[in-house]
Amino acid sequence: MSSARKTSKDESAEPVIDMAAFGRELMRRRAETGITDLPRNAGTRRTPSKRALLKAIEEAGGKW
Repeated sequence: MSSARKTSKDESAEPVIDMAAFGRELMRRRAETGITDLPRNAGTRRTPSKRALLKAIEEAGGKW
């Protein structure tokens, strides 16, 4: 007889997040604070490969 405890999938399952509802709540909270556009990362510590990737994206017409 094994002494290991068996758990059901329901006991160990992570809660499911409704992304549409999360997005609406996030937009509502941002509107309440007046923050509509967050500042971008300055990118002062990017690796050369990351800089090259972002440059290629920009040259291809993408916006990162």
